Amino acid sequence: MRPSRPRAVVPGTPPTAPAADAPRHRPDARHVLLLGTMAALPAVSTDIYLPSLPDVARDLGTSAAAAQLTMTGMLIGGAAGQLVIGPLSDRFGRRAPVLVGVGLHVVVSLLCAIAPAIVPLVALRVAQGFFNASATVVAMALIRDRFVGSDASRLMSRLMLVIGAAPLLAPSLGGLIAGQWGWRAVFVVLAMFGVALWFVVLLKMPETLPPGSRRPGGVRTALSGYAHLLRDRHFVALAVLPGLAMAVLMTYVVASPFVLRVGYGLTEHQFALLFAANGVGLVLGAQVNAAIVRRVAPIRILRVAMVATVVLTGVLLAVALTGAGGLWTLLAVLWLVLALVNFAPPNAMAIALGRHGAMAGTAAAFIGALQAGTGGVVGNVSGLLGGGAVAMAAVMAGAAVVALAVLAFATPAFRKGGAWALS
Repeated sequence: MRPSRPRAVVPGTPPTAPAADAPRHRPDARHVLLLGTMAALPAVSTDIYLPSLPDVARDLGTSAAAAQLTMTGMLIGGAAGQLVIGPLSDRFGRRAPVLVGVGLHVVVSLLCAIAPAIVPLVALRVAQGFFNASATVVAMALIRDRFVGSDASRLMSRLMLVIGAAPLLAPSLGGLIAGQWGWRAVFVVLAMFGVALWFVVLLKMPETLPPGSRRPGGVRTALSGYAHLLRDRHFVALAVLPGLAMAVLMTYVVASPFVLRVGYGLTEHQFALLFAANGVGLVLGAQVNAAIVRRVAPIRILRVAMVATVVLTGVLLAVALTGAGGLWTLLAVLWLVLALVNFAPPNAMAIALGRHGAMAGTAAAFIGALQAGTGGVVGNVSGLLGGGAVAMAAVMAGAAVVALAVLAFATPAFRKGGAWALS
């Protein structure tokens, strides 16, 4: 029998905090639907608004790069929100932070609908991301409260089935709404979605953090928790990987309306169909990972996925530079890249969270903040580089190379016995 690794003592963690050496529950459809709907709130808020970006730029008299800031600003707000809300969920439990956060999402969405100019709209989108973060970080903490190891990784992958409905349906729905009533109506629909989610959480989400397991203290305790995480260099390296995967995805999300609609002349409807087809790739990739992780260790999947992503983004860059095969070749390679994107986050997150089960909310917030912040910052770089297909592919390839370098040099993943060291 393999000896258990000693667990670190976390400052501010009560001695009654439950050790998660084995899962206490098994994932089922109810967990997937509830947690997936919560985790999908930021994705829906992003993707339903995506087809409106050119209309927002035209209506508010601003540039494409400024319009893109309404997307990346939400991610940056989400990063800050997770850093704040994660420790709060360890202190006050899981239900209260998400109920408050989703309620404020509703208010901010209605304010976005009446924003008079691009600057207040960007500011409101940052606030929207901040409050949306409550749903995401609590969903991840709930998984760590009840599941570990391959069960956690499999559930995170299954969540992509629900989250994947956002790129499948949201752009088409957003395009339809904007076409009928204008882009401002999209935010009214987001407010309605928030109201529905608030009631689902109120009625269906259990409290998974009992009072005896809550971490006392305020800002100082939160900062000590983050300091503790930063001292675990393997945790930090693993926490960076979902952010770099998000950078690959968000570069595509932010750049694709201008690459495909402006660069290749696709209509709004054609773009929505292609975006949905790529959403199928995201969902299929996540489900393949969920099936494989039953038999293959998450770290082994992570190694193969990182190498394959570097290769495919390199091919994508070559196609963009040379124009070989035209639009259809570009789209085919892009579909394969996006199908691989969802292999990295669930496996890296499951391994990382398994190292710090006593402070799951803080650890999930740290990972989520890096994920949203990295995606938000890097995703806008392609616009600064011109916003064409070459810029999009170059940024995606660069993020993939950095991710592989982090895995190879900052963790023992490629060394003998590396899986043991990361467990």
